[in-house]
Amino acid sequence: MLLAHAVTLAEARSYLAALADNAVTIDASIEYDRVLLQIDFIHGDLIPAISPVAATDRGVLFTVAESAIEDLATHGIDGLTVELVLDMLHSARELDAP
Repeated sequence: MLLAHAVTLAEARSYLAALADNAVTIDASIEYDRVLLQIDFIHGDLIPAISPVAATDRGVLFTVAESAIEDLATHGIDGLTVELVLDMLHSARELDAP
């Protein structure tokens, strides 16, 4: 895994974890965790650590997570797989409505 891929993956993982921590409902939190687990599954044993993020606004967290997941396609992750993960992310967001 190249450094740029690792940075993108770490960003996606960090913002997904922040979304799970800041979710309004338990169901939304679980779904965000499922997206995180799916990304981990796709990458196997090559998983960078999650780091704290400064933002707590769920809209900002979602936008950054979505962008990082989309960017995974530029690092060799199959486009269909990325779309499926994005669909999971959007499903989680629907559960995270106030």
